[in-house]
Amino acid sequence: MLLITIDGQEIQVKEGTKVIEAVSEINQRVPYYCYHPGLPIAGNCRMCMVEVEGIPKLQIACNLEAKDGMVVFTQTERVKKARQHILEFLLADHPLDCPVCDQAGECWLQDYYMKHGLYTSRLNENKKKKKKAVPIGPHVMLDQERCILCSRCVRFTDNISGTHELGILGRGDQAKIDLCPGTELNNPYSGNVVDICPVGALTDRDFRFKTRVWYLKSGNSICAGCARGCNMQVHYNFDRPHHGTGERIKRLKPRFNERVNKWWMCDQGRYDYKNHDHNRILNPVKRSKDRVEDIFWREAIHDIAHLIRFSKKKIAVLISPQLSNEELYLIQDIFQMKLMWDSFFFLSPTKPGNKDQLLICSDKNPNTRGAEAIGYGPSQERWQEFWDGLSQDVYEGAIIFGQDLFSVCKPHEAEKIFNELAWTVFIGSNHHLTAEKATYVLPEATHIEKEGTFTNIDGIVQKFDQVLLPLGDAEPGWKILITLARALDFHFHFVKACEIFEELALRNDAFRGLDYEKIAPEKTFVGLRAPLIPDIENKDPEHY
Repeated sequence: MLLITIDGQEIQVKEGTKVIEAVSEINQRVPYYCYHPGLPIAGNCRMCMVEVEGIPKLQIACNLEAKDGMVVFTQTERVKKARQHILEFLLADHPLDCPVCDQAGECWLQDYYMKHGLYTSRLNENKKKKKKAVPIGPHVMLDQERCILCSRCVRFTDNISGTHELGILGRGDQAKIDLCPGTELNNPYSGNVVDICPVGALTDRDFRFKTRVWYLKSGNSICAGCARGCNMQVHYNFDRPHHGTGERIKRLKPRFNERVNKWWMCDQGRYDYKNHDHNRILNPVKRSKDRVEDIFWREAIHDIAHLIRFSKKKIAVLISPQLSNEELYLIQDIFQMKLMWDSFFFLSPTKPGNKDQLLICSDKNPNTRGAEAIGYGPSQERWQEFWDGLSQDVYEGAIIFGQDLFSVCKPHEAEKIFNELAWTVFIGSNHHLTAEKATYVLPEATHIEKEGTFTNIDGIVQKFDQVLLPLGDAEPGWKILITLARALDFHFHFVKACEIFEELALRNDAFRGLDYEKIAPEKTFVGLRAPLIPDIENKDPEHY
């Protein structure tokens, strides 16, 4: 360990630690633009300059390694004046776009000017004209006039996505960020360049002019788009978190987790947020040959419990890897342990999806590993048993969780299920062919509208919070299961997802020793290891 002094405070740091990281250890901060802990050092914005005892010139903290006995000053007059001069230089050609810029409210230029600038400009020249509002890919818009050439986006495409679409073209005051000839920014991680852009040069075409960031609140969740389970923030309109109409969620942003996704998130997960607000099942539905009607929860649960009690044949349970660990445990407890059923079948696609070496997994479900740990996993043999039993009239009905059979099975196979069975129950959140054919449809909350845990592809159990209230009359899956169990005269004392997890951890070796409260989502770090985007409830850029 090295002993260094920063602004009069002695601290110990590991060898190889950059001064900018060491400063954050004592809750002091230096401003920066080009530095990012997940990218190679560029050292071109010069905002992080500090004074070091024994070195005549100011040094950039992002590229300066701590040495034993080093004495660093971050708040001297020389340092403060240098920051003012750098800001004056960066703003020399910057347009006055703040009233129409999507970055307003979370812009590092705005925030740093108010904290470190406040100078009287000495410039009166016309500003350079460059390209404005140019689409450079399906998700990203470029405004060259707003760019401060921090090069974060270039380093991302070179070192993280490895796709090399962006570069700094030209020299001197003619330098600009632009696409390399013959390319388009359409890699699977293109939205991350918007996250890491500290100004309004790169903006999200999906979010563009949708709302101002000060009208948003945020909550922590987990991406359910694949088995990686990327940590993310959900940004939503704070004045309409519970409304049954309109679009509550405005955007999803990655949230730092060292073990899972670091600072990044794929575009597929980022833009797959509209299912939480659109095409939702809002009421319990009962369907017969001649009519379809909305019914009350009490009537739906009573009818389903009656069908279960008086069934003369087996009932199939089609289990989804979209369910949380708590819901999977309740299915096991109710149907397997208490009702003593053995007809459980795991819904998984026959063909794997796309994958890469960075984050994207071929398994497009968030909790396959959790289901396997609880006792349910993909099995072609089991599915063959189901099809054989269906042909032999073994089953009277089926309870289907979460997924559309027409997307998991072949269309003629899905049709066979509905044609051969006397009744079906679908518990899910969105309308699709399965929801349009099931005898009973129970509206389930999406994972952003409930709490629980998923187990990702690496076996990491992750907690997700309830960010929004469920739309319509939808309920979390675990609540639906408990209500059904009580209608079957089984007593459950659970009132929260954490209580279900506690019992799961006691009974299942794969979860033994885990504490629900300690599986809290990765917190927003203060300092340099924080998310690359601002927490919208804490807009000081030095907290990112």
